[in-house]
Amino acid sequence: MARAARAAGFEVHVATRIDGHGHAIEAEGFHLHPISWRRGSLDPRDLFRVLREVRRLYRKLTPDLAHHVAVPATLVGSLAATGLSTVCVNAMTGLGTLFISNEPKIRAARTIVTPVLAKVLSRPSSVVLVQNLDDRAVMERFGVDPSQIALIPGSGVDTDLMTPSPEPAGPVTIGFLGRLVEAKGIRALVEAHRRVCTRGRDIRLVIAGTPDEANAGSIPKEEISAWGRRRNVSCLGFVEDIAALWTSVHIAVLPSHREGLPLSLLQAAACGRPLITTDVPGCRDVARADYNALLVPIDDVEALAQAIDRLALDPPLRRRFGAASRMLVEREFSSQRVGRDLIALYRAMLARKGGGSGCAS
Repeated sequence: MARAARAAGFEVHVATRIDGHGHAIEAEGFHLHPISWRRGSLDPRDLFRVLREVRRLYRKLTPDLAHHVAVPATLVGSLAATGLSTVCVNAMTGLGTLFISNEPKIRAARTIVTPVLAKVLSRPSSVVLVQNLDDRAVMERFGVDPSQIALIPGSGVDTDLMTPSPEPAGPVTIGFLGRLVEAKGIRALVEAHRRVCTRGRDIRLVIAGTPDEANAGSIPKEEISAWGRRRNVSCLGFVEDIAALWTSVHIAVLPSHREGLPLSLLQAAACGRPLITTDVPGCRDVARADYNALLVPIDDVEALAQAIDRLALDPPLRRRFGAASRMLVEREFSSQRVGRDLIALYRAMLARKGGGSGCAS
């Protein structure tokens, strides 16, 4: 999305916690501003410290438009923009842990954050950006005027980088890519794979991703190590070459509890892979039942095992689903289309404001 803004003539600033990719961001020609963000922290002192940092940055840059990604950045960025002429695009990417977790600390934080978030989302100088119709409905129930909600499906997929390829040789391999947290359904997937193997199937499972210690549902490293010691299971950790991962497997699986629009499934679909996922918001937007995917209920291990078994035993169905996946991405989810829609939204917001060409993210 930042590339699309740059190509459209915006000056792009990126304010974020710097981990291992600061140089890559700067190499794109974006202006990088490190923020001392602590992911997963519920300490109010952290919130106010980051809020002061972002407020100072906004006062210095005086951005025409700020694109806030996910709930924490929306809350902090919108408060930091209070009293400034900056218009805000607040992206609700999946309504994550704050909305779906039942952990006592998260529920307490939700009680405090919800009324503040509802207020900033309804400001006249802002728009709420959602990735699927389910999240749009949630925002409307949240009290946001429908005229202030825009739907753009995800951040787009580079269809020149992610291209289809024939199935690899060897045993059928299913692939998972994502954070190793409970809400991604990874435990259900590992158990479903075990059941399929006990029935005599020679099916391999490749798990790509790392735990997220800032998330209350993060999978312990010891448990992940135990998975890797099982027969026909490979735990790859962080994977740089996503296209190579998807072209090395036969089926992409993401049994998530809820998503905005799962990039891992979009990338797998762009590579021409059939999908297995849960029938939940976000996932079902890119995985269409019996068109390019099989859908199962949340945490239904047996249904997941049966879906894996069905696709593993049916090469023609895999090929049909894979071809449909690629067509769907090209038609609805390419980075070119998403970028075009995003820039149109930016320009509409700035026209309401009265001009401007800068952009802070």
